[in-house]
Amino acid sequence: MTQQKRLQQTVASAIAIETLTDGGQRPAAVARGIAGFLFRARESLDLALYDVRFETDAGALVLAALLAARQRGVAVRLLYDVAHPGPIPVPPPPETAPEAIDALPVDTRGIAGVPDLMHHKFVVRDGTAVWTGSTNWTDDSWSRQENVIVTVASREIAYAYTLAFGQLWESGAVEGSGDVDPRPEVVDGARVRAWFCPTHGEALSHRIAKHLGKARERIRIASPVLTSGPILATLVEVVNEGRCDVAGVVDDTQVDQVFIQWKTNGVSAWKIPLLQKIVEGAEFSGKGSTPWTPRSPNDFMHAKVVVADDTSFVGSFNLSRSGERNAENVLEIRDRAIADRLASFVDEIRTRYPAATVPA
Repeated sequence: MTQQKRLQQTVASAIAIETLTDGGQRPAAVARGIAGFLFRARESLDLALYDVRFETDAGALVLAALLAARQRGVAVRLLYDVAHPGPIPVPPPPETAPEAIDALPVDTRGIAGVPDLMHHKFVVRDGTAVWTGSTNWTDDSWSRQENVIVTVASREIAYAYTLAFGQLWESGAVEGSGDVDPRPEVVDGARVRAWFCPTHGEALSHRIAKHLGKARERIRIASPVLTSGPILATLVEVVNEGRCDVAGVVDDTQVDQVFIQWKTNGVSAWKIPLLQKIVEGAEFSGKGSTPWTPRSPNDFMHAKVVVADDTSFVGSFNLSRSGERNAENVLEIRDRAIADRLASFVDEIRTRYPAATVPA
């Protein structure tokens, strides 16, 4: 079986990967894909969304699918982040209008994003399938940002997400959520674990770092920022020792803000030479996104992907210390074809932008 055939079969079966680029697709095209996922619901839809807007033409397509599900008797519950503390550099604050969400004829619950965020972007359908990744439900996220969407048809993986959703729904708080064991499941030949933060936030960072340290062929990373201590330390070792091919892409604007923040507060200043070594010693590109304002385009490099040889990590989790404390989800997938697909996506993005830089 050729690599191309393996890739097509893996992506077209129980695990599907969709990648978005800045200007590479129209919002309506992404919205139709989401609507299609929602339309197939027969019993339940549990949605946990950090940033969601239904007020646009594309958003209306998704809203219509959600309301149609409700009308045919599907139980719909929607969690969203509120009371975002700002301004902070990563992640940018959501555009969600709580009053518009709460006015919907479905069950809703706002989760206080203070001090930690309800940063999920996932849907569980009928307890059998999951839609997840880095993609918020806004027009800019669907058209101006680099993002990844993953759908998984698996009762076991869907059950893990249902447990994580239920903890947030019952408590109404980020703290203590994500208490779901990352058990390995076999999904169409791929070995998959679902990780949830904050309960497993530190363990997730160490898990990613472990795979980076074991990599001997390739490492590919897409993350708006790189601030997790275990991941930084391991990457520096890999780069210094030349263990494998290391490359990636960050959001240069947000990385500059992080450097300034580190220099100002002093608490994390020890990370500065580590990140500088990675940016300057490996093949990292940086997207010069528009600095956030309430009216600026949200054109951030927003994908969150790690590929270490044949293992991929993909989800809502920025490779950051704050990400460990947020309500986040990540799929760890061991599958050569999926790793090839995501590594190619990272390489495609990084060729679009210049080399990442460190502020003077």
